[in-house]
Amino acid sequence: MKAQLQTIDLPGHDPLTLRHLALDLNGTVALDGRLLPGVAERMALLRDRLDIYLLTADTHGQGAATADQLGIQLHRLVPGREAEQKADFVHRLGAAHTVAVGNGANDALMLSVAGLGIAVLGHEGLALPALQAADLVVPDIAAALDLLLHPKRLIATLRR
Repeated sequence: MKAQLQTIDLPGHDPLTLRHLALDLNGTVALDGRLLPGVAERMALLRDRLDIYLLTADTHGQGAATADQLGIQLHRLVPGREAEQKADFVHRLGAAHTVAVGNGANDALMLSVAGLGIAVLGHEGLALPALQAADLVVPDIAAALDLLLHPKRLIATLRR
């Protein structure tokens, strides 16, 4: 684990101190098992700032190859209770220091327990439970990763 703490002062909130990024794979960073454009470049910039984990039940069998391509860690879920497994993983990382990104119904618990939950409205859509559990919603994974690369955007959106 090499990540430094990245602290974001959000007016009206306690400071947000991030160390980990937990990402859903299919529907979030990949579509039909294929990495979405711009993800690899952004991950290369974020790897020095955050410990990054790819969480997947590996529907398309591309989890290991995608994690290797991105230079990040893979956490493979066992079939069944994926939502609870994702939330448990975020808890083990330290939920308060984790940003979680996802789009599916099985991402809702992870989004709700993370210090920052970002829901992605991508080509697969966005499940209502994920929308309701997130701190904010973005149009695609590039926008989600850009928020972490440019944290003042978070301040502008989340200040109270």
